[in-house]
This record gives sequence, C-alpha cells and structure tokens, in this order.
Amino acid sequence: MAQKTRHIAFIRLSAMGDVAMAVPVILAFMHHNPDVKITVVSRAFFKPIFLQIPQIHFVSVHTRHQHKGLWGIFRLYRELKALGVTEIADFHNVLRSKILRFLFAIRGHKTAFTDKGRLEKKQLTRLEQKTIAPLKPMTVRHIETLHNLGYTVPFDTLYHLPKEQLSPSVVEYTGRKEQLWIGIAPFAQHSSKVYPMDLLQEVVADLAKGPYRIFLLGGGRRESELLDALTPLGQNIKNMANKISFEHELELIANLDLMVSMDSGNAHLASLYGVKTITIWGATHPFAGFAPYGQPLDYCLTADRLQYPFLPTSIYGNKKVVGYEQAMRTITPQQILQKIYSIVS
Repeated sequence: MAQKTRHIAFIRLSAMGDVAMAVPVILAFMHHNPDVKITVVSRAFFKPIFLQIPQIHFVSVHTRHQHKGLWGIFRLYRELKALGVTEIADFHNVLRSKILRFLFAIRGHKTAFTDKGRLEKKQLTRLEQKTIAPLKPMTVRHIETLHNLGYTVPFDTLYHLPKEQLSPSVVEYTGRKEQLWIGIAPFAQHSSKVYPMDLLQEVVADLAKGPYRIFLLGGGRRESELLDALTPLGQNIKNMANKISFEHELELIANLDLMVSMDSGNAHLASLYGVKTITIWGATHPFAGFAPYGQPLDYCLTADRLQYPFLPTSIYGNKKVVGYEQAMRTITPQQILQKIYSIVS
C-alpha cells in the first residue's frame, strides 16, 4: 500500500508581526521537507504575504462570519480535513486553535503547539531593577514545535521571501527607483511603542536633506493625517498611508534599502525580504524574542535602562507603568540618524 502523503497545516491567526515571524520557519520547513504538502491557516488579510510561495495553500479564517464560535471552528476543521491535512503545527496556541488541534488529535492525527515561554517573559518584564538576558526567539520556538512533530528542520541559514517587482500601479505613487529608498513606519498598536512625533520630525527633516526617497508608512485616517504633517519637510518625502493596497505595500517594502520602524508589524515584514531594518523600542525589548528576523542586534535601538531600570515593562506594549511614559525620549534623533547613516553609507 502506498504511504499517505503528509500534509501539515500551520496555524497563526494574528497579529501581523507574529504571522510574519512564522514565514521564515515555514520556508525552512518547505526547503528541507519538499515532499510534505503545506497549508497556512490565517486571516484573509495576510494572504498576500504568501502569494509569492506557490507551493503553499492558504486557508482564510473568518472569525466573525463562517468560522465564528464553536460551530465555526468545527466548520474550519472539516475544511482542513477535506484538504487532506494530516498534521497540525499550532504556532498560535489560543483557545480557537486549541479546539481545532483537539479535533485532529482525537482522530489520531499528530499535533504540536508552540510554547510561548510565558513564565520567562513574565520574569523579563517584572517591575523591579533587574539584569536581563535574551530569551529564545519565536522563530526558534516554532522550530521546536516542528521537532515535536518529528521533523528535522535546520535553521542555520537565512530564509527570505523573493523580492517583488514594482507593479505600474505602485510606481505611479513611488516613481522609478533612482536613489536609495528609506521607509519610516512610526506607529504601533500601543502608545508605549510609538516614537514621539516631535522627535521623529527631527529625524525626517535631517534625512530630507540627503539623496534619499523617504516613504512614510501607516494606516487609518488619523495616522495618515499625522504623516501629512511631515511631508512638507522635503520634496522627496511621500506619505503612503492609505494610498495603496496591502499587497502593493509589500512590493514597496521589498524594494526598500532601509526600514526604520517601531516594534511593530512593518519591521517584521521588511525583514522577511532581507531589508535592513532599524527598530525603536520603548516599553518592550528585543530580548523578549520578537526582534526582526535576521537583523543584527545593534539595529535595535532601546530606551535607556539606567534612567528606567524596570525596562522592559511589557511584552506587547499594552501595559502602562506610571513614570515610564517618556522612556522612549531617551532614544535621541541623533542616535537614530547615526545608525541610519552608518548603514546607508
């Protein structure tokens, strides 16, 4: 009897940065296990990230519609079963994915989930003076999940998405590439991870004097309005917020020479394409395991722990600590500019 083809489903439903961090692991798995079918299970919004990988089948999850509630999870299970999925690699490990994993396990299918290291992260962010050390990167934790499924996945080289060509609809906004392109993504989900706009203005104003094309990245009306206030600083500055689709924004990011970002999804998207990425950290810290993939640690600019010894105070930036609201101001515009110029020169 012919052996049944192995078919693994990777589950990571959100958020953008976390989905992006799963991609290098999936690419490594695909490279070392070419005979295994691959399905990625995630939100429909993230599908463009995987369009450049034809070997991957993508299943869109709609948690507010057909996949809502317990019956919706069971419907998703039946969809994956119909595709022939035989194994589950749960990179999310939340209630929805746990139930889905359980449905496969009780029918004899192998499943494994990523240990997020919650206890170590709690220790890292305790509100006391402390000595901190790097925790295990999330990519390595995902590799361990695959080991638990019985796969050997060497992860000693970098795995990047192919650079995307700029489509005419993107060039219409960006113009042809005739100089170095720098992307600046100054926003994040939580305010403790956002660099102060007055300091950012100093960074953008100085860059605008150089031979660079600067693209400001964001989303939503409010962010677009804030970025509009920066565009008068130079004729080579372009506000891209709400101008192009997410798919086209990926094309732009892939063609940047440098990305300057907060601890947010844009940093992880840029690193997927091997774009040099500077990140700015306030309440959070790269030691928590969420530094952009494949980037040198000195590209991570962190708030001053001598002035704010409790840092990091949060893993995701959602915890506010009284007295630490101005921690990110200890990262000066001059520090950021010095790092940018040391890379682009």
